[in-house]
This record gives sequence, structure tokens and C-alpha cells, in this order.
Amino acid sequence: MRIGIEQRRARLARRHRLAVKAATVEEATAGLLALHATDPATVHLSAAARVDGPDVAELERALYEDRTLVRILGMRRTMFVLDTDTAAVVQAACSGDVARTERRKLVQHLETVGHPENVPEAGEWLAEVEEATLKALSARGSALAQQLSEDEPRLKQQLHMAKGKPYAAIGNVTSRVLGQLAVDGRIVRGRPRGSWISQQYHWSTLEDWLPGGLRKWDADAARAELARRWLYAFGPAPLADLRWWTGWTMGQTKKALALVEPVEVDLDGTTGLMLADDLEPLPDPGPWIALLPALDPTPMGWVEREWYLGAHKAALFDRFGNVGPTVWCDGRIVGGWAQRQDGEIATRLLEDAGAAAKAAIEAEADRLAGWLGDVRFIPRFRTPLEKELAR
Repeated sequence: MRIGIEQRRARLARRHRLAVKAATVEEATAGLLALHATDPATVHLSAAARVDGPDVAELERALYEDRTLVRILGMRRTMFVLDTDTAAVVQAACSGDVARTERRKLVQHLETVGHPENVPEAGEWLAEVEEATLKALSARGSALAQQLSEDEPRLKQQLHMAKGKPYAAIGNVTSRVLGQLAVDGRIVRGRPRGSWISQQYHWSTLEDWLPGGLRKWDADAARAELARRWLYAFGPAPLADLRWWTGWTMGQTKKALALVEPVEVDLDGTTGLMLADDLEPLPDPGPWIALLPALDPTPMGWVEREWYLGAHKAALFDRFGNVGPTVWCDGRIVGGWAQRQDGEIATRLLEDAGAAAKAAIEAEADRLAGWLGDVRFIPRFRTPLEKELAR
């Protein structure tokens, strides 16, 4: 069965809520499985591009009041915002592997690059500090990292990273220990300190934040479930895309797919995978445009991107594979955008999108500028076109 580019674009437009808007941020998030949250601005901008009548307060309601969405470290050791049901799947399918790797690295660093002295029996030391930190956090209910390091002074233990290198740095283990507790599923990031673009968060124990915690999954079953959800949201796609997106080994990927039993299809000469009960074509949603932020989950959803990116990679991605702000038209990237210091949203088309689309893009840029108001932000990972437009 052949699936052409136009059908892939129709699925992207509908299921990623770009042509047909979602009623709630929970609905928009579920359509993508997860919102990239490495850069706090991305979470809000990605949601705003997909929700009918977007509002910062609506996302904050879901994150901090109703707590139907939660931040966790998941696929590829990357921060995401997910609904709590998907977060439970990701915790078992991806975060557990990340946690084990991060723990080994932290113990090794404590034993080898401790400052002013290394930490003997670092594994036991770390376990003791974690339990003391959890006790302090539970007593406070919610706390910033600095407050926890005051309660548990061992969090001020230092590491001398890259010793002897020009970029050597000495820093406390506070963020490393809190990050470890988070990826283990024991604590969670709550409200930011300051505005919605802040990168400092209040912490809470998972049980305090989500009474009952997250549903427990068997790792193999969770990987199969995540593969199934990803194929619905991002399929049809090659196996390599799923493996990259999840960060799994080839063995884990194949084992998960064996449980899902997808159907192989022809993606113009490349073998793709689709769910066996999802083969019916979706109708063309009609013309649409979108201005998506840096690290948005749609352009970051596949590793093979030519079918929607074309020849624009050099302008819109950094050398580490992070996407900058993009302009979309009918399922393909046609340009980029940036916020200037005066708040203007500057756009540049890298291919001809037609007069009607150009006018719609200009109107969307004006709408976005008005939506942001006085808020100014700079993407965490800057790309060539974004830096040029932001001047």
C-alpha cells in the first residue's frame, strides 16, 4: 500500500491540531503525545498554535491547578509536558532507562571529580541525600532548589567538571540530585518562579502533586503502548523515526513493534509503518498556516524530515539538530520567524507559498505579536535564520 506525501501532510495537519484546532490544551497535547519543554516558552507557544482561543491562564490551569498535564524528563533525556496518562507510559517506557544512565554518571562524577574532595561510597551517599531531600521537600510541601539546599547542606557538594579545559566549571550537585529524583518519578516540577518563560521551578513530591502518583506500567507493555500512540500521531513513518523519537535501542524498538503488529506501507520508496486499524485516508483539511516555536513537537517528531522540510534545514536547524521557529503552509515548512526586541514578529518565506498564504502568514504574525504583548523571549537554541531575523 502506497501512502503519498499529501496524505502524510493531511494526517499531520489534523492530528497535530494545526488545521483543526483543539478545544482544550489537554486535547492539543494528547494529539502530539507531548509538548517539548526544554524551553519554557515552547510549551505555551506550541499550545497557543493549536488551541481555539489560546490563553496562558488556560495552560497554567492544566499544569498547576487541575494538574491534568505534568512536566517530566522522558524521551532522549528531554523535558516534556504530557497528560498524566501518557506521562505514566513514558515514565516506564523511557524515563526509567534515562534514570539508570543518569544515576551511574552522577555517582561516577561524585567519586572522580568531587570538589574540593571526591565523595567515597558515592552510591550510598547519594541515596542518603535523596532521602533527606525528599523528607525536607515533603515537610515544606513545595520548595525551590535553593531552599532545599539550605535544608540539606549536602546538596551543596560541588563537582569540578571538565577540569583543565577552557570551559571547566565548578558547581553544586543540587540540580543533578533534584533531576535524578524527578526522572526516577519521585518529585515533580511545579509552578515556575516568576513568569511563564522562567526556567526555575518550585518542586513537590509526586505524591503531594498527584495524589496516588502515576499509573505503574510494565516496561515492555509501556513501550508497546507508546509505539502505538506514536504511530497514530506521527505515522505512517519509518522504524528509524520511532527509534529516534523514543531514544530506544533497536532491540527495544523491534520488541515494542512486535507487540503492536503494524502494517508496512510504501512511503515513495521508503518502508513505513502504520497501525493496522488506521489505514483509511484522512481528507485534505484545506488551506492552513501556522507559526510554530523553536523545538515544537511537530518538526521535531521525525528524524527523516525532507517530506515537510524540503531544502530548508541549514537555515532552520542548529548544528545539533534543534529546530528554530518555523512558518508552515499546508503541511510543509515554507519559512521561519523571530521576535524582535520591540515585539514585532518578523517572518521570512524561503519558498513561494502564494499570495493568499503570504497574507495569512502576515496576519498570524500580527496576531502572535499581540498575544505575546510585553513578553520577550529568546529561544534556548538559536538557529541561523532566527538570529538574523531577530536583529
